Amino acid sequence: TQVKPFVTLLKTLLGYVDTLAQEGITLQYLDIGGGLGISYNNENPPTPKELADAFAPYFKGKKFILLFEPGRFLVGNAGVLVTQVLYRKHSEHKTFVIVDAGMNDLARPALYDAYHEIVPAVKNSSPDKVVDVVGPVCESGDYFAKGRRIEFPDKDEFLVVKNAGAYGFSMSSQYNSRPRAAEVMIDGKKIHLIRKRETFKDLILNEK
Repeated sequence: TQVKPFVTLLKTLLGYVDTLAQEGITLQYLDIGGGLGISYNNENPPTPKELADAFAPYFKGKKFILLFEPGRFLVGNAGVLVTQVLYRKHSEHKTFVIVDAGMNDLARPALYDAYHEIVPAVKNSSPDKVVDVVGPVCESGDYFAKGRRIEFPDKDEFLVVKNAGAYGFSMSSQYNSRPRAAEVMIDGKKIHLIRKRETFKDLILNEK
């Protein structure tokens, strides 16, 4: 979410390029990778133009074909995970909102405690409440948020887990014999089913 680390990386790579050039090895391509951030929780990442402006002085007089991989920046904010509330549960110390999506549908919170904003699909007048939003898989890592203040949803209401476009379906699995979710593309007011929901038959399709 900052320009400086990218510039540090670029200067390091160009140092290697110069060393190789001294050995008679000339590179045609330079791949500076990706990683340009998006806003998960009030971050303010640079725009591609800001990044390009910071890079430009270092490429004067050089003739590389420059490669960059801004995949997350392009699609991260373009996708959400929509999930339905199965029920709510209160314990002595916590309130849980159990949803029908699980860690197999969006693995990032379970893998490295990634933050994804969670909002109601339809705004309501429910008061905010501090809850754990968890899935139905019997795993301690099956959660989307811990100790998060959100509008307290009722059973059967839908929640939207934001910023799931880059690492949502692509990292999903059939873990715990859970068929993977459908994918829907929204184009203005048009709705397109671009990948149908899997069934139990799909789970065993390749078994002999």
